[in-house]
Amino acid sequence: MTSLEQLDRVFAALADPTRRAILARLAEGEATVNELVAPFDLRQPTISKHLKVLEQAGLVSRGRNAQFRPVRLNAAPLASAAQWLGDYRRFWEESLDRLDEYVQEMKRKETRDASK
Repeated sequence: MTSLEQLDRVFAALADPTRRAILARLAEGEATVNELVAPFDLRQPTISKHLKVLEQAGLVSRGRNAQFRPVRLNAAPLASAAQWLGDYRRFWEESLDRLDEYVQEMKRKETRDASK
């Protein structure tokens, strides 16, 4: 899988509010599927489907410790998403800085024209 395909999977996984809530919960520590089901008005198979999407995006992993099958957050794929967003953040900040400069120049012109 290419890095762009991985990035697509990460953003697709993050597009759903339930999956974002699951990730937020897992940021506090590992949990079982049943523990993840508890705060939602959803059934276990539905949460399992969300977990599968998160797994395919590389955002979670499932372990096995006897009967305990913890789900863990894997935040590494979020770093590439943050970097991708960061590139656009710089673009928008530079664009907004240029817009601010333009607005300030227009205000100076208005002030000069009003004093004439």
